Amino acid sequence: MNDDAIAAATRVLDDFMAAFNARDIAAWQKTFNFPSVRLASNTMVIIDADYHQPGMFDRGALAEWDHSAWERRNVIHAGPDKVHFDTRFTRYRKDGSVIGGFDSIYVVTCEAGHWGVKARSSYAP
Repeated sequence: MNDDAIAAATRVLDDFMAAFNARDIAAWQKTFNFPSVRLASNTMVIIDADYHQPGMFDRGALAEWDHSAWERRNVIHAGPDKVHFDTRFTRYRKDGSVIGGFDSIYVVTCEAGHWGVKARSSYAP
């Protein structure tokens, strides 16, 4: 099942979550292949390199958010340059209480030698 691709794509998801939780936009940006697509709340957003901004962590669905964690990351399909994951992540408040858990699909691709998130679809707001 393309073990090298799965290992590389899994590292991307590890780095994606670590950078997101650290609110490190520069590091988080490195975990994408742009343009990237996000489908959530019945809305598709095309994400370019300048889309994410520090203020995003202070409003909307992230207003009371402190950190997130992967609950599940199962490989659905894997090829030499693309891996599909069936995931579930949970969002937490600072006190450790759960905001919610969300099933999602992540597509991680290798483009010009760089592994990054190309598309994600979730039930998260």
